Amino acid sequence: MKPLVQTITPCLWFDRQAEAAAKFYVGLFKNSRITAVSHYPKTGQEIHGRKPGSVMTVAFELDGHTFTALNGGPLFKFTEAISLQVNCDTQKQIDYFWDGLSKGGRKSQCGWLKDKFGLSWQVVPRGMEGMMSDPDLEKRERMMAVVMSSSKLVIAEIKAAAASSTETKRTVSK
Repeated sequence: MKPLVQTITPCLWFDRQAEAAAKFYVGLFKNSRITAVSHYPKTGQEIHGRKPGSVMTVAFELDGHTFTALNGGPLFKFTEAISLQVNCDTQKQIDYFWDGLSKGGRKSQCGWLKDKFGLSWQVVPRGMEGMMSDPDLEKRERMMAVVMSSSKLVIAEIKAAAASSTETKRTVSK
């Protein structure tokens, strides 16, 4: 069987921090690396106000997924309209990525945070979409109440909400 080839590569627009951001992300995710760095030539640099020889793009991989970081200038900023989701198998993984990605950034709710470069991330248990599409509406309501009242997600709390009925409702409403 032929290995899957990623055909869509997210391009992340930074002002001047593309290389620093790529190094930061590669330092957090295992099996990750910077694969190429390009520099602005004389032609084209005037568009983004960059000096020839300054870093233009950084190609990198995070656990097998390719990304491009572009030093495109201050024109565009990241918003919560797009985020990168980190699916975690254990609470230890959630804690690791939550602490690492939020360092110097801003923690939000429901497992969302902004890193120090302004990029939004969701650090969630693997299978979260399945949990939130459970056919049992009351179970979904209990789990959603826990998620909405949380900053960093705690797998045990979500599972407890899914497993119980009235006890979780009393705990969450406090």
